[in-house]
Amino acid sequence: MPVLKPTDFRGMIEWMGVVEDRAASLASSPRELADLTWNGLDEDSHAGVNRPSCGRVAAMHARGTEIRNTRQLSLISAEDLAEIAAELQIADFDPAWIGASLVLRGIPDFSRIPPSARLQAPSGATLVIDMENRPCNLPVKVIEAAAPGKGKGFRAAAWAKRGVTAWVERPGEIALGDPLQLFVPDQPEWAHYDAVRSTR
Repeated sequence: MPVLKPTDFRGMIEWMGVVEDRAASLASSPRELADLTWNGLDEDSHAGVNRPSCGRVAAMHARGTEIRNTRQLSLISAEDLAEIAAELQIADFDPAWIGASLVLRGIPDFSRIPPSARLQAPSGATLVIDMENRPCNLPVKVIEAAAPGKGKGFRAAAWAKRGVTAWVERPGEIALGDPLQLFVPDQPEWAHYDAVRSTR
C-alpha cells in the first residue's frame, strides 16, 4: 500500500530562477524552462549531490562538513510572497531577491508542507520536501538594494512564510505554468513535537 498519498492540491509554477554565483549575490536569475537532474538545477550554486553543512543542521554537524544535499532547491508560494510584501509595505516582492528556485501558486499553508512530501510535474520530475526554509539575514543586502529601508524587516515579515527546501527524487523537465501535484506521507504528527518546536 502506498505511503505517499496523492492530494488534489497542485501548485502552478509562476516563476523559476537559478542563483548563478552565490559568492557574488544571493539573487536568482529567472528561467522559463529547466531540467531537474540528480544535482538539482545544474546552473545553480546550490546544485550537487553533496554540500557543505550550514546553520540548518548545526546541532549535528560542524559548519562546512560534507553532507547529502537535501537543499538543492528553494521553493516558496506566491501567496506567501504577497503576505511578505504586504508586511513590508511594498507593492511587489521579487522572488529573485531571496534566491528562489520556484514560486508556486495554489497550495495553502505552503511553508508548513510536511517533510518528505513530494511535488510531481507532468513530466514525472519529482521533488522531495526536506524542511521549512526559515528566514535569515542573507537576503537583506539584496532587498535593501532594490527596496531601500525594507531589507531589515524581511526576517520578521517572512517568519512561517519563507517556503521550503527540496531535492530531486526523479529528474525531468519543468516549465512555467506546470502544475506540481502534492503527495503527502500518510502518518500522524509526532506526539512530542511541542517539546522541541521553536516559536521563533
